[in-house]
Amino acid sequence: MKILLLVTAFNSQTQAIYTRLKDLSHAVSVCFARSELQTLREIEAFEPELILCPFLKSFIAPSIYENYPVYIFHPGPRGDRGSNSLEHALSGDSKEWGIVVLRANSEYDGGNIYAQKEFALRKTYKASLYRQEIVRASLDALEILFENIKNDDFIPQELHPIHSIFTQEQRAINWLNDSTQTIVDKIYLSDSYPGVLDEILEIKCYLFGVHKEDKLRGKPKEVLAKRDGAICVATVDGAVWISHLKEVGTFKLPATYVLKEKLQGIKEERLPLVFNGSYKTFYEISMQKKENVAYLHFNFHNGAMHTAQCIRLKYAIEYLKNECDVLVLMGGEDFFSNGIHLNILEDSQKQGEDGWANINAMNDVVKSILYADEVVTIASFSRNAGAGGVFMGLACDYVVAQEGVVLNPHYKILGLSGSEYHTYTLAKRVGEQVAKKLLEDCLPISVTKAKDLGMIDEVFSSENYLESLHSFVVKKHSDEFLWEKEDYLEENREKIEAFKEIELEIMHPEFWNKSSAFHKLRFDFVHKVCPSSTPQRLQYIKEK
Repeated sequence: MKILLLVTAFNSQTQAIYTRLKDLSHAVSVCFARSELQTLREIEAFEPELILCPFLKSFIAPSIYENYPVYIFHPGPRGDRGSNSLEHALSGDSKEWGIVVLRANSEYDGGNIYAQKEFALRKTYKASLYRQEIVRASLDALEILFENIKNDDFIPQELHPIHSIFTQEQRAINWLNDSTQTIVDKIYLSDSYPGVLDEILEIKCYLFGVHKEDKLRGKPKEVLAKRDGAICVATVDGAVWISHLKEVGTFKLPATYVLKEKLQGIKEERLPLVFNGSYKTFYEISMQKKENVAYLHFNFHNGAMHTAQCIRLKYAIEYLKNECDVLVLMGGEDFFSNGIHLNILEDSQKQGEDGWANINAMNDVVKSILYADEVVTIASFSRNAGAGGVFMGLACDYVVAQEGVVLNPHYKILGLSGSEYHTYTLAKRVGEQVAKKLLEDCLPISVTKAKDLGMIDEVFSSENYLESLHSFVVKKHSDEFLWEKEDYLEENREKIEAFKEIELEIMHPEFWNKSSAFHKLRFDFVHKVCPSSTPQRLQYIKEK
């Protein structure tokens, strides 16, 4: 079937639907809804049999829904109508939420419902709920949708009043009255967009990334400490860590990067390199051990890894090599990893120097994985990964993934050729021809497709994923495997390093040359500059 995805952005939900449809052998094209004329032109050029809208913020013109079957994915249960659905879910007393797929008509979120899927409402921040529960429910609803379209089976939408826009006044924190939990809740329902507008040390900014603190105390709104880019702020009954700020009119950065010299005299409250989670506080790197297996978590905001984070992760890997027989890289709560930290590079006064340091630090992380001949290494793609984050995972001996996860194994859309030993690890798994196609096409692929290509070894269901993962990894330790690995690395180390050196030679001008496309593309990415039309790579081209 020819299916068009009419969207505002090619985000996690859109990519999940896109890759699932491709896996089902549909002809899929994407259209960014920028104007009615441009949208109609792209629709008419593709001639879709079906239009799906997994993430669309704009209204659909009658010229579209009257001439094509159009179905909208709405992140709320039957009867929920309007924007800010997840804010209303998180701010209410609901224990369950859901998603519906409705037929577009003249009534705002009022069309007949052709699919719906409910889920338990996890107490978390909005973006996490969207990236996990909403995306999984969307994939389940997609299967129901096709069946119900075929049978013309639907239920009418309940035309409840359209709920109001969630304002900054509702999100605002009263530091003299709001409890720690209330502050956490307010930042949760605004993260990752639009954030909570506030003023910290006389800087007007939006707050993101909140974590409770068990030990530190002070006067309400007093900045008590800093750690790994985050700041600890006192509340009336405790304290919270805030990891990121966005100064009004700019872009999101770690809190200490925004506050800079205003934090003079604020102590650095350190933690062990690998924290055991024994009390509530802000931390990025932690480990759980089970039998002979160490599970290493690195929960970096949005999966981005700046130089200091890479260095800490490398040291954590080096340390754990001597603490277990099998080392499993788990990534973070919402992303495995997305490679180097573009926001920090955009903020830098020495972009070439800092970019070069960042990619070399990423390479050092990958090197510590590649040459870990003391342990069996396993990457767990239980969350999405992109660019260098994908190739960091491919450096492991084994790679497993959770069904529904999406990988973006490419760099080119940001004007980079990439490093992280990818010219070695990717071709080793899929062959040079497939590797070249993945890097050139710049398209997301499902982990199911990745397994078919040989990129990853196993895909497990999201139900009982951690149990399936442990059953897999606990059996992988073998002295014979490690002896063979040690011999192979000793024989091929020079060859492997040569791959990396060639990558860096190509990348050097991409960071240092002022005319490099990377600088403009990075600016557009960080500042969220929307393209005026759909990128050509996302438009359907019939393969020969």
